[in-house]
Amino acid sequence: MATATTSKSTPTAATADIGLVGLAVMGENLALNMESHGFTVAVFNRTTAKVDAFVGGRGAGKKFVGCHSVEDLVKSLKRPRKIMMMVKAGAAVDAVIDEFLPLLEPGDILIDGGNSYFPDTTRRTQTLKSKGILFVGTGVSGGEEGALKGPSIMPGGNPEAWPAVKPIFQAIAAKVADGTPCCDWVGPEGAGHFVKMVHNGIEYGDIQLINEAYDVLHSLLGLGADDLHKVFSQWNKGPLDSYLIEITSDIFAYKDPESGKPMVDLILDAAGQKGTGKWTVVSALDLGVPLTLIGEAVFSRCLSAIKEERVAASKLLAGPKPTYDGDRQGLIDDVEKALYASKIVSYAQGFALMRAMGLEAKWEINMGGVALMWRGGCIIRSAFLGKIKEAFDKNHNLTNLMLDPYFTAELERCSDGWRRVCAHAATRGVPAPAIASALAYFDGYRRERLPANLLQAQRDYFGAHTYERVDKPRGQFFHTNWTGHGGTTSSTTYNV
Repeated sequence: MATATTSKSTPTAATADIGLVGLAVMGENLALNMESHGFTVAVFNRTTAKVDAFVGGRGAGKKFVGCHSVEDLVKSLKRPRKIMMMVKAGAAVDAVIDEFLPLLEPGDILIDGGNSYFPDTTRRTQTLKSKGILFVGTGVSGGEEGALKGPSIMPGGNPEAWPAVKPIFQAIAAKVADGTPCCDWVGPEGAGHFVKMVHNGIEYGDIQLINEAYDVLHSLLGLGADDLHKVFSQWNKGPLDSYLIEITSDIFAYKDPESGKPMVDLILDAAGQKGTGKWTVVSALDLGVPLTLIGEAVFSRCLSAIKEERVAASKLLAGPKPTYDGDRQGLIDDVEKALYASKIVSYAQGFALMRAMGLEAKWEINMGGVALMWRGGCIIRSAFLGKIKEAFDKNHNLTNLMLDPYFTAELERCSDGWRRVCAHAATRGVPAPAIASALAYFDGYRRERLPANLLQAQRDYFGAHTYERVDKPRGQFFHTNWTGHGGTTSSTTYNV
């Protein structure tokens, strides 16, 4: 058994099963997770004092090899060497790769466990393959607790690396009830990071929907933190059973130690974001997938961030005062239905995006497998994901989650309450952009005919962009000389 070391001496034997670079919150806890499952882990951090503090603190007496240089780390690893980078996405990842590359040999494996943008992962996989190095880009979700006790892990990249990293990743991943790990190979190139990006986009959507439900109940019914704690605790026993509903209930129960007031009421209403939600929406725009709910979630964070403008506007712009004198429990029940139905739409859009990317990039993404990976460990884990896995297991070619019989029935069950919540929010001046966007998408998707016929006429009128006709076969395009003096020349027909 290797012993922990805090010395600056170069490790003399290749004893470590895997190396980990970056001892911030996620890296440190992943290293502890790996060690607790029997793996010897070599650790390195650019600030070497962190290495000493870790192996002499939380890692004391455990199977860690503390390294003070990249050379030390490489020498400490068994072949094929496996090095997992837990550093900031972007240039930092490329810098670490460049540092290690001259020290590695063909067949060695570099793993990026951060939130990298998937095109970067595709580029790195291809570049390193040409040099004989196997690259893995893996999403890791679960936060600090998940990293330590079992995260959801979504690996992609060079498939030749999978047999070597599989035993470690599946050992440390969260497990569902039957022991199946929440980790499996996602696909080639940037597929792992793409799926993690979509996960984070759905997380944006889930969080925004919960916040809107909170706002409706707080603004219209005047429910305080204690009442909201009870409501969300009850919701967590039903179809909304999930990690995010659970922690929301906990948040409402937490009191500020100094004032005794609910902590949530003392927090400034200006949201932050790190970019993965934006990436998800940009990818949807590139692929032509209507990811409307997650788009609203991203823009809602942007709107919250302009706090000073909103404060000024609140003194100038008039609107209805949020009041409600109807059935209070009825509204609470309706909000639960609106939240659940909107959640179905959010996941339907997210899985549609993954399907579109799979077709575009020729990645065979197992949708049921993705749902299983998200069942445990990750931020969006919920009982609901079991139903999604069942839907895709029954129909691998399911084009939209809303078309699965279970979810079709659930949307019908929730429809009236969902519509009432949107109406109450709109007429009483409470913004609910994600819930309303979800309903608009549902209504648009179920419509056989949309007003885009007029849109196409307008495009053809001002730009000769052509249109198709309902009485002619698809694929035939026509142009009308609407003004009588526009000529017969038309624009080339294409979609961006």
